[in-house]
Amino acid sequence: MDLDLVKLRSFVAVAETLHFGRAAEQLHLAQPALSRQIQALERHLGTPLLDRDRRSVSLTAAGRQLFEDAVPLLAAAEAARRRVQRAARGADRFIVGFRTGVLPTAAVRRFTAAHPEFTVDVIRLEWDEQEDAIRTGRVDVAFVRRPIDERAIRLTPLYAEPRLVALPADHPLARSATLTTGELAGERYLKYLQPVQGADGRTMRLRGVEEKLEYVAAGHGIILLPRSVTEHFRRPDVVYVPVTDAEPDEVLLAYERSRRSTALFAFVEAALLAPRDADDDLQQTT
Repeated sequence: MDLDLVKLRSFVAVAETLHFGRAAEQLHLAQPALSRQIQALERHLGTPLLDRDRRSVSLTAAGRQLFEDAVPLLAAAEAARRRVQRAARGADRFIVGFRTGVLPTAAVRRFTAAHPEFTVDVIRLEWDEQEDAIRTGRVDVAFVRRPIDERAIRLTPLYAEPRLVALPADHPLARSATLTTGELAGERYLKYLQPVQGADGRTMRLRGVEEKLEYVAAGHGIILLPRSVTEHFRRPDVVYVPVTDAEPDEVLLAYERSRRSTALFAFVEAALLAPRDADDDLQQTT
């Protein structure tokens, strides 16, 4: 049986919101039309996907399984659409994503030296967008950091690097040569997407390193960062101290699992062979 991607996209919208009205608004559909699409999908699959009454909507066991499978499937379809449109424009473009602190330059140079027909563009990715950028085809490949949702994504380990803690310059531990996680046990760790209150009273979510460092400098908490990120963000009001027993931060190359592109595999090889910092603290994992 072939799945109708339009109906599948409608189901995902309902599964994400658990509300037919909000899902219909998101899809720019009338609610009755959305309900008919879901019912048609359930008939096609031969099983209920949603339990619904006048007050609530929830996923059945079959619905939960379809939701888990549908998200990467829709992303793969979107990625294919982007690549086809790019090819139709006659552009031999290869798009590389990277996280803060990771330098893709050596891999890009090695790749373009072997494949001068390609123009390589690079895009910086935040923590909360790395999976989506890969699955939807916004990038062909990306240098990522954990944690990462591996569904429909293939990962190639490149290297690991030590972590340092970012402390306000006037923190009692800021003059330490090294620290352990035990010595930091009483501190408040700032996390990605954590809601915090801004100076104007509004609530915001921390997405990037710059935002988190502002809150560190203001004394609202601490963060652990890969060494390369600390070298990228130097500021007088924040001190970085190595944490000797912190788990190393791993850098990986990621791309959509179903891809079978010659250019993609050539870039993976270039990234694996690209020279890196020879510092003894940098741990090769390949």
